[in-house]
Amino acid sequence: MAGVQRSDRMEQILGTLWGNLPAPLRGQLEGYATGFWEVLPQLVMSLVFIFFVWGVVKLVQWILPRFLKGAHVRRALVDVVIMLATVSLWLFGILIAVTIAFPTITPGRTLTALGVGGVAIGFAFKDVFENFLAGVLLLIREPFSIDDFIDCEDIDGQVEEITIRDTHVRQTDGQLVVAPNAMFFKNPVTIRTARDVRRTTIICGVGYGEDVDKAREVITKAVKNVDAVRDDVRDVEIFAQEFGDSSINFEVTWWTGSKPIDIRSSRDKVVAAIKRALDEADIEIPFPYRTMTFPETLKIERLEKGDGSPQNAAA
Repeated sequence: MAGVQRSDRMEQILGTLWGNLPAPLRGQLEGYATGFWEVLPQLVMSLVFIFFVWGVVKLVQWILPRFLKGAHVRRALVDVVIMLATVSLWLFGILIAVTIAFPTITPGRTLTALGVGGVAIGFAFKDVFENFLAGVLLLIREPFSIDDFIDCEDIDGQVEEITIRDTHVRQTDGQLVVAPNAMFFKNPVTIRTARDVRRTTIICGVGYGEDVDKAREVITKAVKNVDAVRDDVRDVEIFAQEFGDSSINFEVTWWTGSKPIDIRSSRDKVVAAIKRALDEADIEIPFPYRTMTFPETLKIERLEKGDGSPQNAAA
């Protein structure tokens, strides 16, 4: 009984407040209420259509990964395709839902409004969209892939991950660099592991008193016997390059694995093998010599040491 009395009292208060409102305001509120009840069926249909779009999106997100996986598309590109399909479905679904709820708002008018807003958003997030588009193009073109060793703008290391916005590169010193995709799209990129083998070169010098042909033969044999040298791909190349300050310098070129560790390891083995072979053949590997000349004859004077014994000195 008390609850009924409180309800009646509340209705009286609301009625009093409604009666005290200005007539124009009451008319406007009544118009809002009437309009809401008129469009309510359309709003319900619009919400039903939104749930339908949600179901279609979930179905596409379930089907696309399985289809693209069968087509051997890499994971990062699969995520791009799913994201683009999801955004497209929701965009068109919301446009249709708005048209159902408010028939006076056509898709053309909505797209026009979105276009004006899109220009403003595009200027505000120019760098974000640039990196996004660069990431899509990189994933489609595949100039390099995960585990490749690359070099771009002072970034030298192994690719660990390629996302829509950036690429993760683990440098040879262990540091991780996260760089925007636009940098790799606009600048030259050296892909060190594009092939299984790479060429490497060192300079080796022998004394001027040594036989050049014999030294070349010894060096060639030593390099070919190194297990890290891929002479099955291309022959080892040894060329007498120049007359150095203290030696005749040979350019020693061979092919080995393309990873940085392969290059360093093969150089270590080749240098050791050449040194050992030249020593065994009694071929001199000279260190820098310096010859001093004077414009006039030196005069030798005899000086006394602290203990009174003589010593020679040049003046």
